[in-house]
Amino acid sequence: PQNVFILADSAWAGSSLLYKWQKTLGNYIAVAGQDNSVKIFDRHGHKWTELNLPGRCVGMDWDKDGDILAVIAAKSSSIYLWDASVNKTSQIDSGMRDQMSFILWSKTGPLLAVGTVKGNLVLYNQQTSRKIPILGKHTKKITCGCWSTQNLLALGSEDNTLSISNHEGDTVRQTTLRGEPAEIYFSVMKTDERSSHGESTVSVSVDKKILMLFNINDPENPIELTFQRRYGNIVSYRWYGDGYILIGFSHGYFVVISTHAREIGGELYQAHNHKDSLNSVAISPALNKAASCGDNSIKIHELSELKDISNVVRLDDETKGLDQLSWTDDGQLLAVSTQRGTLHVFLTKLPILGDSFGTRLAYLTSLLEVTVSNQVDGETPVAIEVDVEPTFIAVGPYHVAVGMNNRAWFYAFVDLEPGFKKLKEFEYLGTIARMCLNSDYAAALFEGKVQLHMIESKDHEERKQMKLFPDDDRQGRILCHALTADFLYYGTDVSLSNVVCVLVEDWATVSSYSHSVGVRRVFPDLNGSRLVFFDDKNSGFLFSPANVNSCFELPNFSPTITGVLWDNWHADRGVFVAYDNDKVYTYALHKTTIYGPRVVLVGSTTLLFSQKPLLLYNGDLTCQTASGKTSEVPLSTHSFLKRSAKTSTDSTPELGKQLTEALMLKRFHEAWDLCKSASSDADWAEFGKACLVHMEVGLAIQAYRISGNVAMVLSLQGGTEDMNLLAGHLAMFLEDFNLAQNLYLSSSCPVAALEMRRDLLQWDSALMLAKRLAEDQIPFISKEYAVHLEFIGDYVNALAHYEKGMTHNDKVNYFLGICGFVQGGNSKNYGN
Repeated sequence: PQNVFILADSAWAGSSLLYKWQKTLGNYIAVAGQDNSVKIFDRHGHKWTELNLPGRCVGMDWDKDGDILAVIAAKSSSIYLWDASVNKTSQIDSGMRDQMSFILWSKTGPLLAVGTVKGNLVLYNQQTSRKIPILGKHTKKITCGCWSTQNLLALGSEDNTLSISNHEGDTVRQTTLRGEPAEIYFSVMKTDERSSHGESTVSVSVDKKILMLFNINDPENPIELTFQRRYGNIVSYRWYGDGYILIGFSHGYFVVISTHAREIGGELYQAHNHKDSLNSVAISPALNKAASCGDNSIKIHELSELKDISNVVRLDDETKGLDQLSWTDDGQLLAVSTQRGTLHVFLTKLPILGDSFGTRLAYLTSLLEVTVSNQVDGETPVAIEVDVEPTFIAVGPYHVAVGMNNRAWFYAFVDLEPGFKKLKEFEYLGTIARMCLNSDYAAALFEGKVQLHMIESKDHEERKQMKLFPDDDRQGRILCHALTADFLYYGTDVSLSNVVCVLVEDWATVSSYSHSVGVRRVFPDLNGSRLVFFDDKNSGFLFSPANVNSCFELPNFSPTITGVLWDNWHADRGVFVAYDNDKVYTYALHKTTIYGPRVVLVGSTTLLFSQKPLLLYNGDLTCQTASGKTSEVPLSTHSFLKRSAKTSTDSTPELGKQLTEALMLKRFHEAWDLCKSASSDADWAEFGKACLVHMEVGLAIQAYRISGNVAMVLSLQGGTEDMNLLAGHLAMFLEDFNLAQNLYLSSSCPVAALEMRRDLLQWDSALMLAKRLAEDQIPFISKEYAVHLEFIGDYVNALAHYEKGMTHNDKVNYFLGICGFVQGGNSKNYGN
């Protein structure tokens, strides 16, 4: 993980720190040392405010929403409350005369529990300002505790007892322990029968040697778990998942046990994570990761596969050792305090935010840093320090925009530096859902509308150079938009005009396409001549704005797909990928085939966890990762590109798969090389067949010539300029005769369909076509059909077709001839 900032203060030097992340939001971290203050920093390490106290801070906690920080101090019986929303501190008298020792907010409401060194308890309701003092809850100092989701409060004390109270402070259960308690948690044990009582198990570390599990509903039978002596003392533990407990031991051991009834206390995993000592453990459910710190290193494990250590962070300067680990609720930031009084904060998860325009990428590389790169053109990546943690990023040929809520900051590329300079800040009329840029314009989508404006306009020209879409409220709400060099596209929720194309230059609507349901996302290619869109039924379509009648549904379209990228390689204009969280699906548009235009699914490639595709270039997919870096994923459908002339050791099935994919992607040059290296007639035949489908006659002739198919070569020579006639011939060679007939009939030479059916001896079809196209051919076809029927022994039908095919004079002779043949030569009965 990336080290975001380090907090150090001369007043903290040489002492361990007490600190707490703001709950839920994680925007603040409150830190206290040996001095009489609590300092509050934002998540970028900037000091926000300071709470001055009469004595050093002995405890603090944020309420469940992260709105109020409650603090207790030595030499004071007051509770200090800092309100994060207004940056104000208030003070409440606890009503107790003894020293405070413990403070904790409820998990479910505005209830604060405060314990004292003499074992007394105060419950304070922040909403009603009601205080409930409970004297003598324990006889000695209250040291630890936990609230349950049912608002029960468990407390541990130096008097070696554990008490469980309700939200009014009444004791529900009390039990004596075999030593001093530390770290109490409520949880649900992993029993065979699910408990309907919610969190009914209290776990407590006793005397640093025993982990006791106390069931509120069965108080007489607590479970005590002990561990191997070589592990050392229990330093800290955490519940996670379905009844598992992670325990850190003082000798550096990291152990996971189960609380399942049949395997209770059984070790599921054990590692000696730190050579000399372990100081703290932490769990992030949001990341599904666990961390331990000890000596001078932090180790981060995947909870799904504990033996996988995803990161090791070494803090070589911290010679005195580390202290406490703590994650923000969202898992983005991990803090570790040290024995010498410093606090390090690491970035463990970055929002995956990025955009691309052509081959240029812009993506978040730290909380306040956006990196712009163009690896295809060999440009050096440039980092931009931004003013806010953005919720969106947009990139164009010369600009980058970042923003949050209704504000955007624009940065312009400077050739001389090279780098980016801040251009301006812009406010919109609503919260921005998405933004797109081209060389001159920005288009922001907010609250069902798109605002299009010049990026580098003068302030007084701003109104003139701005337009809000749609013009008419009857067009509905805009759900998505995209910007190319010349066009703005948007999709709406009303079927009057679902996909609208606007020429940016004069803001005029060029075309609009009506779809049966709302359009959720639009993805034009680089020049805007083709566009993929998703609708509300989770179907995908390819559409050409220039020809609103050409709309194809994408085959085998997965409903989980979230985005599309067009291939930016200059020769692959019809190739695009659609992706979801797990897979990338490669599609190809076949613009000119004997079947007409069509879209085919070429294949799919598996993505690694949390990778977001940003750019596709010649079969290489550039993805953004959660660590703020990019990774290259070669598409499995383009594996033929990775094959050099030397690596001709591929197996025949693998070569066959590569050839099929190359042909589906219309990469005929690469397919030719594959056929040459395989030297198989079957491969050349497949190549030739694909060329016929794509009407690449010249290539087909070459392929059939190499494979020795002379008949096919002769048939293909002497072409025609009529595309339908040519397609009909090719469909016939591919033995798709019905398609061939349709193509012939729509060509300049429809009689070719009749000739094909005659050559195929398909007489019924030939006769039907002759009636429409060439009546003079009916006698000849009927005669040929009759001969064929006579040959197969169907004399009755043969006679009928002879009759149909003959003139009157011929009819008698043929009639007598055939009847004589039928009677075995006995024709005398018909002689008169």
